Amino acid sequence: MSERSTTAVPNTAPESTASSHGQEPHLARALGNRHIQLLAIGGAIGTGLFMGSGKTISLAGPSVIFVYMIIGFMLFFVMRAMGELLLSNLSYKSFSDFAGDLLGPWAGFFTGWSYWFFWVVTGVADIVAIAGYVDKLAPGTPLWIPALITPVVLILLNLPTVKAFGEAEFWFAIIKVVAILALIATGIVMIATHFTSPSGAVASLSNIWNDGGMFPHGMFGFILGFQIAIFAFAGIELVGTAAAETKNPEKNLPRAINSIPIRVLLFYVGALVVIMAVNPWRSIDPGSSPFIGMFTLAGLGIAAVVINLVVLTSAASSANSGIYSTSRMVYGLAQDGNAPKAFGKLSIRKVPQNALLFSCIFLLAGLVLLYSGDSVIGAFTIVTSVASVLTMFVWSMILVSYIVFRRRRPELHAASKFKMPGSGFMPYVVLGFFGFMLVALGQADDTRLALLVAPLWFLLLGGAWYFNRQTPLQQARIAEWKAVRDAGTVTAAR
Repeated sequence: MSERSTTAVPNTAPESTASSHGQEPHLARALGNRHIQLLAIGGAIGTGLFMGSGKTISLAGPSVIFVYMIIGFMLFFVMRAMGELLLSNLSYKSFSDFAGDLLGPWAGFFTGWSYWFFWVVTGVADIVAIAGYVDKLAPGTPLWIPALITPVVLILLNLPTVKAFGEAEFWFAIIKVVAILALIATGIVMIATHFTSPSGAVASLSNIWNDGGMFPHGMFGFILGFQIAIFAFAGIELVGTAAAETKNPEKNLPRAINSIPIRVLLFYVGALVVIMAVNPWRSIDPGSSPFIGMFTLAGLGIAAVVINLVVLTSAASSANSGIYSTSRMVYGLAQDGNAPKAFGKLSIRKVPQNALLFSCIFLLAGLVLLYSGDSVIGAFTIVTSVASVLTMFVWSMILVSYIVFRRRRPELHAASKFKMPGSGFMPYVVLGFFGFMLVALGQADDTRLALLVAPLWFLLLGGAWYFNRQTPLQQARIAEWKAVRDAGTVTAAR
């Protein structure tokens, strides 16, 4: 079996299967601590927070604060499970690798391609968001212009080297962090000075609970709030796809993962508390960004324009991360014979350029969506719902892989220096939460569509795997995996 499946001695090579390709370049560990930390922050602060939080507030009211806290809490355990697995064998390039190693080659195929599709769908949502914000900044601009230019810019950002991508994401994330901190600081000043809006509302923390309480729409409204909110966290697992290109992963990955709770409290909860304290939640427009609305309310016209640019940058950052992730995922799939061989080749700069170009082509679907929907936010909601189902599938595969890892490889779990807290029961709790999320998505017409599209995707994948598994390479991989599994089962029984 490939080195990725050998668990006795973790390999420190960035990726092992490429060794059979002679002198072909390997993925380079060029992402330093500052890159991986900001990459994690950028993944945790998605376009959904800037663009979708207005609709989430309209659905859940002030209880949206608890919605984001609960999702952040659950995903912390997904990240800890992923971190322990990646560090148990440094030859894993991503979670697709350990899913294939622990659950079987089929799992690597389904996880890898589903993650690819998730980021393509997310990239389309980001294109839709970018087009919407360009229209606000420059009214009358044809929507097809930003929808066409964005993929070209993303290709130019990703083609040079992985370090170039890391630098771009570093500054993208800095912009997002500064924007949120500026919003929180502005809101605190407005609350402290009892700012009065044109409608007569006075900025006060009591605005959060004095209009129907924390659950003005009851538990049903609270449940509906999870629909858009879950998408805001999509991409939080991005550091997992960067594992093979991260310097000193034993030190940098745990740092990035452990800071997730602080990020959620500061960037999500902090920003939303300030927004609803300054602007009573019923007056927040669900069809636009509450971030822009608050600066406009404060009379900071230029700041509102700047925030428009920041939100546009955030969407571009998300799309950029998506292109990076999909190119690495397709590269890994090709290494395992689950994608055309051409996608498994690296450029002289150690970038999987064929896989990169392949993924960028699909972003042009944003053009079709923009001209087929009634509104930008309507198109955004539909696409993000599909992406939410796909990302929950990937997160679930990480957890199921972890459950199998603890059962079949207890010695590696015991030796781990980055054990998942509550590892005996939390994976089941989080999987149950994802089941609840699927129920929440089925409660509204615009998100229910995702529950219909996702099964079609998995049927398509199942058909593709049926034919792919017949190849000699996959038959050999399946036989080797079964042999390793059976040997591990016998060892565990002793």
